[in-house]
Amino acid sequence: MKIKQLVMPLLALFFSASAVNAQTVKDLFNKETKLTYLGLDFTKARIIGDAGANTDDIVERQYANINQKVVNETKKFDVAGAFDRDEVSTSIGEVNKRNSKIDKDKIKSDDSEDYQKLKPEDIATLVKGFNFDGKTGLGVLFVVEGFNKTKKEISVYATVVDMKAKKVLITDRVTGGLGMAFGYTNVYLTGVKKVIDAIEKKKYKEWKSQYGG
Repeated sequence: MKIKQLVMPLLALFFSASAVNAQTVKDLFNKETKLTYLGLDFTKARIIGDAGANTDDIVERQYANINQKVVNETKKFDVAGAFDRDEVSTSIGEVNKRNSKIDKDKIKSDDSEDYQKLKPEDIATLVKGFNFDGKTGLGVLFVVEGFNKTKKEISVYATVVDMKAKKVLITDRVTGGLGMAFGYTNVYLTGVKKVIDAIEKKKYKEWKSQYGG
């Protein structure tokens, strides 16, 4: 009886502490809540309508370059501003590891439907397999769905996650048009910038209206 009287309050305390530490979607709209930018995950991405793409170079060099430039050029790629923050922490090591293991023979596609093949449940599965390296709080992950040379556009699932629980709080498909640019890195980055701009100008407000109340 004494053991039960001791254990029950401890269990109640444990579950209460877990509930306090759990992140909710509303935390995204509290500017005091820290955000960690996790980078662009290309593991599900397909390149549509570009038979000449050098996939060896894209996997071995371009994907890492794209991620590094977004982190380094914060004024141009204003992730913090898009999520109504003065600053965000960055941690792109895991996406770089994941992207480096992509099967180069499975990147290109001539099927236009591959440009819209991902579903929110696919993003949830990806996040469950993500290594957050013990990080907690909210993470912002861009899961790239496709690069469509025919449409001159990229599609990205902008995703907010509870890193400790490996749980998706928000995931929304956002597209970015491509302008004239030289080299794959710059072409991709043109689209990435427009995705980030779309979040800042429109998507974040929509999420706040839908989830922030």
